[in-house]
Amino acid sequence: MTPPPARRRRGGPPERSFPRRGSVRRSQMITTYGVGSLIAVDNESFIVSGTDSWNMSEAPTIHEHRLARLLGVRSFRLPPASDDRSRDGVHVRRFPLWHSCPDCGTLQHVRAFNSSPGKNDCGTCGQDLVPSRFVMACAHGHIDDFPYWKWAHRSNRREGETGLCGGEMRLRSSGKTASLRSILISCTCGIPEVSMEGAFRGRALSDLKVRCDGKRPWLKDAPAENCSEAPRTLQRGSSVAWQAIVKTSLSIPPWSGGLAARLAEHWDDLRGMDRTGIEMFLKILTLKEKYTFAPDAVVALLEAEKHEDVGPDGEENKDKAYVALRKQEYARLREGHPESEADHEEQFVCEPPRSSAAALLPYGVATPMLVKRLREVRALKAFSRVDTPDTQADVHEAPLSLTPLTWLPAMEVQGEGVFLRLDEDRLDTWSRSTSVAARVERIRANHLRRLRERAKDPKTAPDSPATPRMVLLHTLAHALINEWSLDGGYPTSALRERLYADETMAGLLIYTATSDSAGSLGGLVAQGEPERLTRSLPAALRRAQWCSADPLCVESEASGAGSVNLAACHACVLLPETSCELNNGLLDRALLIGTPEDPSIGFFHDTQPL
Repeated sequence: MTPPPARRRRGGPPERSFPRRGSVRRSQMITTYGVGSLIAVDNESFIVSGTDSWNMSEAPTIHEHRLARLLGVRSFRLPPASDDRSRDGVHVRRFPLWHSCPDCGTLQHVRAFNSSPGKNDCGTCGQDLVPSRFVMACAHGHIDDFPYWKWAHRSNRREGETGLCGGEMRLRSSGKTASLRSILISCTCGIPEVSMEGAFRGRALSDLKVRCDGKRPWLKDAPAENCSEAPRTLQRGSSVAWQAIVKTSLSIPPWSGGLAARLAEHWDDLRGMDRTGIEMFLKILTLKEKYTFAPDAVVALLEAEKHEDVGPDGEENKDKAYVALRKQEYARLREGHPESEADHEEQFVCEPPRSSAAALLPYGVATPMLVKRLREVRALKAFSRVDTPDTQADVHEAPLSLTPLTWLPAMEVQGEGVFLRLDEDRLDTWSRSTSVAARVERIRANHLRRLRERAKDPKTAPDSPATPRMVLLHTLAHALINEWSLDGGYPTSALRERLYADETMAGLLIYTATSDSAGSLGGLVAQGEPERLTRSLPAALRRAQWCSADPLCVESEASGAGSVNLAACHACVLLPETSCELNNGLLDRALLIGTPEDPSIGFFHDTQPL
């Protein structure tokens, strides 16, 4: 996944055993071109191989204690980067395997073209081959070549007939339209020419009695799995052909300091020791690293780890663990961690502004917290196909490797942010309003219906997180991101939200986190100063009062994918999907400013400036 290497000198040893095919950024290996995804390089198409085939000798290790224990791994690894002096990095395999020749129109397996050595061309015409535009995949993550022969011969096979016709298939485009009707397939056996129209119907392949073979081409030597899912036709570059399942965590004390990072490789050893053993171990480690370790601080970290592992019922539960992760962050963001108490290796600095925040009280906003130093780790846990992963949706998680590894691919980003918290008493009073509850119930009902449709068993479908508090905080975060993007000079896609909303939390973190220094220039932290926030918050509410799609937008009965939004569209509060935690769902700007018929629905209706 790197640029072509420089020409090797004659007589020198090869620097790698595989040729290079294109390049992507390391961050894209987590969000866009991760394991199992399809990537186009020039005129060729490949699938990214599993992590057990990556060469990790030159991949840095990333440590994030809380997230690693939650995901059941020891550490995270940055995807390997390579240059002319590096060995093989991330491996890819050719996929799909069915290609066509743009000159003679032959459509067949790539091996049947008799290509020139080292090339992917037609042995007859010499033209570069074109990978198939279509693949078939199922909701369990399996993917395979589209069954062109069965599709072309579907109306020309007698009942019970088996075997191929022996002819050669051809693919051409009539050029009359840009639709599937213009993509035509024929066979030299004499069958009538058929188009690809109808191939994307939900039961198009099932009607042909095409079943999923359980193939996992991204995993080397992976046996086929038994699969009962119905396969679907997808475009090779479709967004649902690969969806990353990414888990994130902020580095917060006590795990954000230099001590935790230095001991990251030794926690397994330290957990089984008593106080005396820990002191002896640290003395030996001090001689090796020439760094003084305080036994009291190490014991405090081990005690904090035990406290984090124990849930309210004493049992480990993944869903509860994710919530516990957020609650720990919420508590730390409220409490803060001043720069005066942090060492030079501290990765989390959060403190209140020096000026008074009394002007924000009429808006129901508590004292903002300025997060001047922030580190986020984003780990690729798995991926899905066909079904879009949602925070509450039941999707199948396809594995990244054939056998479980002790690490996951991840990236760490540095940045800054502003944490805002709303007055919970005022929130509770507002959410008890009949009109507010009825409006949110419409969102909740639509979201529940969507979750039940996607669940294998509707009775076990997860509950919707749509509550007045959640929808309000989510919409407010979008409104502020749009406003701060204009005022602070950041592109909207560079800002992200992190929501803390349940019966015990009522906050939001807006932050910028990038892999370079652009995420910590101070422009976003300045937006959290009370004198600026008292200008930007009313401006964001003013902007939310009117949408260029009104009155259709504000009067909408349902909008967005799955009808999980009300008054929300791309002209008002929707954001780039990289900025939103909930895929631009569960939004309603009427909860901010009300509707023309009932302004009291809006949480800020009494404080809106004219």
